[in-house]
Amino acid sequence: MPRRFRPVAVAALILVAGCVSTPRGPGPGPSQEPPPVSSYVSERDAATIAEMRAAPPTAPELVLGKNPSSDPNRLAAQGFVRVGTANYAGSETVAREEADRQGQAVGADRILLYPPLPSATSAAAPVWNAAFYVRFKLPFGATFRDLKAEERAAIGHDGGVEIGSVVGGTPASRANLLAGDFVVQVNGKPIAGKSAFQNLLKANAGRTVTLTIVRNGETLQRVLRLGSLAPE
Repeated sequence: MPRRFRPVAVAALILVAGCVSTPRGPGPGPSQEPPPVSSYVSERDAATIAEMRAAPPTAPELVLGKNPSSDPNRLAAQGFVRVGTANYAGSETVAREEADRQGQAVGADRILLYPPLPSATSAAAPVWNAAFYVRFKLPFGATFRDLKAEERAAIGHDGGVEIGSVVGGTPASRANLLAGDFVVQVNGKPIAGKSAFQNLLKANAGRTVTLTIVRNGETLQRVLRLGSLAPE
């Protein structure tokens, strides 16, 4: 009798084993970066950039930004104008690659890349911010400040400005203006101060002007052609 039922028992064991299945999940796939999420926003059109840029485009310089609030002013003093911004989701490698690609597409001279905020904790990929800059022609090319009362008294003028740093390759540089020069007149008209000088430079953008300066006690004339202003 036992022999007669042995095949049935074996068949039952096979059937039971076949009904027991081991849970399976998806196998490990290849490690991939999340697709970059780009949202480039242009702030200057291509025609304006081509007209106002100081030199033909080259490979953009990509650096980590320091402060998105103060960086634009710091770069503006060097002649850089922001032409667009973008966001990139993913790692720093992805953000750098995408920002460089975008920078070349728009002809940027410098790219500032800002890492995600430390407080930004979420399951989503970290978002990097990028700002794209082109070096524009500077209408004047030098910083300046109001004169102090003792300085005005020393040079014998009621107003004027003192030249600070001068950017190379600009109208101020080509006219041989130097740090420490006192500008007292524009086209023979006295300058009240910094605000008046700024207005005169703006009013004469693209034209040739004559500046009367005082350098080491000597009065000199400097002729320079101001550059055009970048469109607002």
